[in-house]
Amino acid sequence: MSKELTEEGQQRKDYYDPPPAPLIDLAEIKLWSFYRALIAEFIATLLFLYVTVATVIGHKKQTGPCDGVGLLGIAWAFGGMIFVLVYCTAGISGGHINPAVTFGLFLARKVSLIRAVLYIVAQCLGAISGVGLVKAFMKHPYNSLGGGANSVSSGYSKGTALGAEIIGTFVLVYTVFSATDPKRSARDSHVPVLAPLPIGFAVFMVHLATIPITGTGINPARSFGAAVIYNNGKVWDDHWIFWVGPFVGALAAAAYHQYILRAAAIKALGSFRSNPTN
Repeated sequence: MSKELTEEGQQRKDYYDPPPAPLIDLAEIKLWSFYRALIAEFIATLLFLYVTVATVIGHKKQTGPCDGVGLLGIAWAFGGMIFVLVYCTAGISGGHINPAVTFGLFLARKVSLIRAVLYIVAQCLGAISGVGLVKAFMKHPYNSLGGGANSVSSGYSKGTALGAEIIGTFVLVYTVFSATDPKRSARDSHVPVLAPLPIGFAVFMVHLATIPITGTGINPARSFGAAVIYNNGKVWDDHWIFWVGPFVGALAAAAYHQYILRAAAIKALGSFRSNPTN
């Protein structure tokens, strides 16, 4: 159980919080591990988009009401691939595979600005490549069945779609923070749960809720890759929703976890008040 331990009048935590990442860390661009992480993000996002968009196109290609994987299967494809890929890449790049996750972790000072920007570039390039492979392998159904691209579904307003993307991304990024929180890990060290499992399950649950509204973005790279390859006017008209919504949701999740649950603001204020030089 996580708790504060007192020893000779000093408080000592039984968990370790890594120090905040510097805003700009020029030293990391000299390290091979940095470029290895970029490659891992590129490949992971490529594989994620290839499998998931191919699943979407394969489902839409079926004609019978009981043919294909159905919406439940599509949700499992997205959630399952996130579980697999986060598990594979977490020790290399952190397993972000999503610009919204990278943005939220940057706001929480978990990654530097340089790493965050280059991760997002790698993720977007990987997404374009992954969807490009789907189009290369399934060209006719890809072009005729929507290309797996995100847009606002008929019967829903752009405001509703934006709200769905904000809430959906909040659920995902909040889960990422909770699953990787060192304090939670110390408290629940007796519970054998891999961090990728709740993250993948969060993606699965959000897809069940928002596929009818937007096709579920919650990942700007996923939406961007599909939009670039499909290149449809309606998709581009709605595309801003799939950047603004996820980034706002990530901002809200980072603020909630860091300043409410972890009480960073209260701790900082208490440290300021206890400093005799202030």
